[in-house]
Amino acid sequence: MKLKPIKSEAEYENALSRLELIFDAEIGSEDSDELEILTMLIEKYEKQHFPIGFPTPIEAIKFRMEQLGMTQNELAEIIGQKSRASEILNKKRKLSLEMIRKLTEKLNIPSEVLIQTY
Repeated sequence: MKLKPIKSEAEYENALSRLELIFDAEIGSEDSDELEILTMLIEKYEKQHFPIGFPTPIEAIKFRMEQLGMTQNELAEIIGQKSRASEILNKKRKLSLEMIRKLTEKLNIPSEVLIQTY
């Protein structure tokens, strides 16, 4: 396959088909080099045409809590009071700057996610 930037849906579909064919290419082979470059071209096309936005701050907190097996009481220990944690999770209170800092530090949630309006 001649490699070039993907500019249309048809070219994208062709690239995906080719990717499927060479997916298990042996490392160091010409196909593996093509696979690497083709993957970059597909990712660039997808980023431009199928962007995925950030989750809302509350979705991000709930998801991270689930990942860590964290309870609402444990969240309260990070951001303050139990009632405050409940208000945050139920969207009745906005995150303060101090809460955002603590959540970023303790839960490793990017501040870019937490500062969004919701």
